[in-house]
Amino acid sequence: MAFLFTPEASLAGLLLASFLAATLLPGGSEAVFLAVVLGHPEQAAAALLLATLGNTLGGMTTYALGRWLPQKVGADKTARAVVWLWRHGAPLLVFAWAPLIGDVLCGAAGWLRLHWLPCLLWMALGKGARYTVLLWAAAG
Repeated sequence: MAFLFTPEASLAGLLLASFLAATLLPGGSEAVFLAVVLGHPEQAAAALLLATLGNTLGGMTTYALGRWLPQKVGADKTARAVVWLWRHGAPLLVFAWAPLIGDVLCGAAGWLRLHWLPCLLWMALGKGARYTVLLWAAAG
């Protein structure tokens, strides 16, 4: 059972938790991230990288699901987040980490057929910044 708490197993679990937390499935990766960082401080940089990667890939999965949705919804039925995203574009995905609205933004970006590369970059920036703040708070 001790193998479950090795740095490698912890990082693998963090990657999975951060991926799943960024999809439409419920869950949060912050607790897992902090547990890994506090349990294995020497792995902080790897934890930051893998949490950001997993969370960004999860967001891009939601983006892909949004692309598969038909675009035949009337303008009167579009959510406020979709309107903001249409107006401001991919840079708004820097807020993809935010609870509730983050999943909507990722799915809406796909539904609006925004180019995937700027979406990926803005999503990664916001998600990485969130984990960086958590890491800073844990170290302080």
